[in-house]
Amino acid sequence: MADPMRIRAVAKDGVVNVKVLMSHEMETGQRKDGAGNIVPAHFIQNVTATHNGKTVLSAQWGPAVSKNPFLEFNFKGGQKGDKIQVTWTDNKGDKRTDEAAIS
Repeated sequence: MADPMRIRAVAKDGVVNVKVLMSHEMETGQRKDGAGNIVPAHFIQNVTATHNGKTVLSAQWGPAVSKNPFLEFNFKGGQKGDKIQVTWTDNKGDKRTDEAAIS
């Protein structure tokens, strides 16, 4: 399983700014290794962020996203102390969920 995501969520003037750094190799399936063999595709396909059980972000990604992707988004309605939960699923079925408190 991948390393934990680094999530920072800050509320200001009724808007929550969320920054997420994900740890993932994000292989496109087009690169070759030292022996000339194609490295199999392995990339994040779906990203979901929830606040109090409500989805505030849903994204579908492909192989063009860089290694260890960074994601930043805003949403309204969060308060300090609330939890934000971010989940990703990749094309091999691996899944990671982490959460952080809004400050």
